[in-house]
Amino acid sequence: MALRIVLAGGGTAGHVNPLLATATCLAQRGHECTVIGTREGLEADLVPAAGFDLRFIPRVPLPRRPSLQFFSLPGRWSKAVDECVDILTGADVLVGFGGYVSTPAYRAAQKLGIPVVIHEQNARPGLANRLGARFARIVALTFTSTPLSALQGTTHVTGLPLRPAIEKLAKERHTEDGRRAARQLAASELGIVPDAPTILITGGSLGALHINEVMAGLARELPPGVQVLHLTGHGKDEPVRRAVDEAGVGDRWHVFDYVTDMEKVLAVADLVVCRSGAGTVAEMTALGLPCIYVPLPIGNGEQRLNAGDHVAAGGAVLIENPDFTADTARTSVYDLIGSAKLEQMAEVSLSLGRVNAAEDLAKLIELTAKTQEED
Repeated sequence: MALRIVLAGGGTAGHVNPLLATATCLAQRGHECTVIGTREGLEADLVPAAGFDLRFIPRVPLPRRPSLQFFSLPGRWSKAVDECVDILTGADVLVGFGGYVSTPAYRAAQKLGIPVVIHEQNARPGLANRLGARFARIVALTFTSTPLSALQGTTHVTGLPLRPAIEKLAKERHTEDGRRAARQLAASELGIVPDAPTILITGGSLGALHINEVMAGLARELPPGVQVLHLTGHGKDEPVRRAVDEAGVGDRWHVFDYVTDMEKVLAVADLVVCRSGAGTVAEMTALGLPCIYVPLPIGNGEQRLNAGDHVAAGGAVLIENPDFTADTARTSVYDLIGSAKLEQMAEVSLSLGRVNAAEDLAKLIELTAKTQEED
């Protein structure tokens, strides 16, 4: 039976990407999906581009310190909840992914008696999902170590719903033939040597300036036969290109400011140097990739926690941002590439990966609706 499912979440790619992956899976299973978002978040562009109905509500952040906004909060909150009630009326399930959008949606679902399913992407849960978990039927987690549970329902570790292109690559990489074929095709499209040991350096779409500087400073020491794919981030490529040219390794150190088809560079990587956002960690383990994680040094420390399970199992190494220097990078990156230890780390990473998270979460959503009907 087709369900009417409302999904809430937005603001950042960390919320929007798993939401869209889940919505895509639900739509393929024959369900109608509506997304609640704000005009300010990435969802304003990404959700309509993916073909889903997007309904806007006002953004209502909770003030972190006394301000004039505090006095208008009750009215703005009430308006957001009322708009969520209108959107949710007639829905079978609300699926929340956290962020500003989810909090009023959770409250509206509670008022209407609509069952709530929560997905928490980070190892350290956000405020919205901590509130919603108090009455959620199901809480789904990316990481086993996340301290969040459904107080009146059940808790499941599903992993993070992956973008379809990454999910496809992950399934290919779970067989030797599939891994080799995907690598050969991607290397051909990128114009690089398919069988050379390959280091991928990436700080995400915005880049990571410190990682760029440290690794570019080691360009002269690039081991023979090794190649690098370096994604610098928008507007951060010129200093890296200059360092690579001066080192004379431009034929093996390939610099991009950004790539749209991330699955291509991941298909050829043997070792990844990166930040440790929840989406990154989930993708690295699903793809069976060893990592050197350099967590973002700002925020509440969730990036270090996100990497915890991968590092503890032996599939990755974590180096705090201030400690990531030429000496530590030389030892952790160059000495590791091509080694037997790297192969062991790849096996561990693959064993941790959850490739079918979107489908597993979709099944839990369907189960929640069915249970609601029986009640």
